[in-house]
Amino acid sequence: MSVMIHPWHWLVLGMMLIICELFIPSFTIIWFGLGALLVAPILWLVPSMTFSVQIFLWAIFSLLLTFLWFRLIQPKLKDRSHSGQAREAILGEVGQVIRAPFEKERGVVRFTTPLLGNDEWPFICNESVSVGDRVAISDISGNTLIVSRRD
Repeated sequence: MSVMIHPWHWLVLGMMLIICELFIPSFTIIWFGLGALLVAPILWLVPSMTFSVQIFLWAIFSLLLTFLWFRLIQPKLKDRSHSGQAREAILGEVGQVIRAPFEKERGVVRFTTPLLGNDEWPFICNESVSVGDRVAISDISGNTLIVSRRD
């Protein structure tokens, strides 16, 4: 049994997958759509290509595009930090204590997104806090955060 797939089939599949990405925003379906769009011109140049080779090329292109996006391109475009924002923009941000203050040593708090270019900051707290406690920024003193315990 021979399956006849024409280049326009791959174009339609690719466009359908890209349109699906608009309704199901996962940012992975688009790469399979683009993979299908890449198979179409190759099939147009080599019309005798078997269906299994077409599927193989589609899988390779899709996986390659997905890998390139998630491993190489996206991390370079990501800027999740609050750097460059006003001091008031980070007041109230909540982080987790990863090193509790001890005697004259300051504690260290970690935030899920970097604040002013860093995700770990030294802090001072007037209340007793321990590792794992959640704290909120109430003020900034130099390069040290003034925090209060968050229950």
